[in-house]
Amino acid sequence: MLVFIVLSVVMLIGAVGVVTLRQPVHAALSLVGTLLTLAIAYVQLHAHFLAAIQVIVYAGAIMVLFLFVIMLLNLGGESPTPRLAWIRPAAWAVGALTAVAIVVTVYADPRALPDAATLAAVFTGSGVEQIADQLFGPYVLTFQLVGVLLLTGIVGAVGLVQRKAAVSASAQGRAVGAAGRTPPQAPPMDAGATAEKGR
Repeated sequence: MLVFIVLSVVMLIGAVGVVTLRQPVHAALSLVGTLLTLAIAYVQLHAHFLAAIQVIVYAGAIMVLFLFVIMLLNLGGESPTPRLAWIRPAAWAVGALTAVAIVVTVYADPRALPDAATLAAVFTGSGVEQIADQLFGPYVLTFQLVGVLLLTGIVGAVGLVQRKAAVSASAQGRAVGAAGRTPPQAPPMDAGATAEKGR
């Protein structure tokens, strides 16, 4: 129980870091730490296959995709803007109210922890065969739609980068054209040199 509490605190800290960190790369690394901590929690619950999938799929492939999109878009830390200044206090207020509601619900309806037999019965179906039967059986359409969603995100990122590159190239071409049409300016001459030339 103590290990689970420690892992839960670490996961909460990582989740807060994903939301609050300004640098996208730092937020992505914080998400990686959160996912790895969740995998450790799965190992503690004897769901080893889920822990392996958590590391391979989420902390591995999905996060590589996130970092690829971040590098492709060349994102940096955004500076705070004065527009919509009420959003941040409202978000903190909603988060605080949600945390208070969760604590009140837990203390208002306390329940005993499940015993070892109940946990073993729950994780009996966490093997490869059982998960594959569910994933490629009733949920095969959902599984395919997730792949389509990821592909759409990649296509959208590439489209944004291409449009940004086209706009930059067009602006650079206009600047070069304007510089070519401007006649060269002669350097200003000194008054003494002008008088000496007149004599």
